[in-house]
Amino acid sequence: MSTHSQKAESLFREGYNCAQAVLLAFSDLTGLDDEDAARLSSSFGGGIGRMREVCGAVSGACMVLGILKGYSSPADSAAKTKHYQLIQEFANRFREENGSIICRELLAGVNVQSGGAPEARSEAYYKKRPCPELVSCAAEILDEMLGK
Repeated sequence: MSTHSQKAESLFREGYNCAQAVLLAFSDLTGLDDEDAARLSSSFGGGIGRMREVCGAVSGACMVLGILKGYSSPADSAAKTKHYQLIQEFANRFREENGSIICRELLAGVNVQSGGAPEARSEAYYKKRPCPELVSCAAEILDEMLGK
């Protein structure tokens, strides 16, 4: 795979959720092994456990930014401020590109339900959802922000 955005889209099409697809696409930079990355991000698909809240692609991107640019000391106010500004920059760029960072708003017009079991991945599933494009977009923004 030549780019993180292509890798994220491919991973989503393999069946990983949106957050997993983004985090796993950046394993070359984060140093996480695939199993740990998949488990860490598994709760964030479908807008956090299919509740249709913050888009999983956004959550996955925030995980990447946290691993690569995050702070670790609760006393480091300057680092915390700088990191939150970085996260807000990502969210604003994603929102500008897609109209929202909220899953249910991004899926407006798609007949999807919150909760319950995830819908089976089929050709029809991919035709009616913007999710492959959203994970690709999140990875592309990340690459730009990381200077790649």
